[in-house]
Amino acid sequence: MPAYAIARLRPTDTLHDEVLTYMERIQGTLDPYDGRFLIHGAPEREVREGDWPDAVVIVAFPSMSHARAWYDSPAYQELLPLRTRHMDGDLILIDGLPPNYDPATTAAALRTARLP
Repeated sequence: MPAYAIARLRPTDTLHDEVLTYMERIQGTLDPYDGRFLIHGAPEREVREGDWPDAVVIVAFPSMSHARAWYDSPAYQELLPLRTRHMDGDLILIDGLPPNYDPATTAAALRTARLP
């Protein structure tokens, strides 16, 4: 099952050179774990609900074990401070859904679980 690294980043007005170095080198840390960007910053977005001033990054991995191994890898841990010193943000690793996922099935299970 696929997994994703999802980051919500709060860029500053000034893009620091270390952040650019981070951007130049991050793909090299993803390659050994088959990670690939799905969204990287998305300058054009349409906010339909709430407030979303932050940048969004989504990286896909073949599995949660790939995502964890990438994040914990010495190569990424060495690179990470180049971003975190200059940009606040939040990052989660999350499992994707299996093929043919049906939200109605999930709703039915939740309804059944609520019954007395």
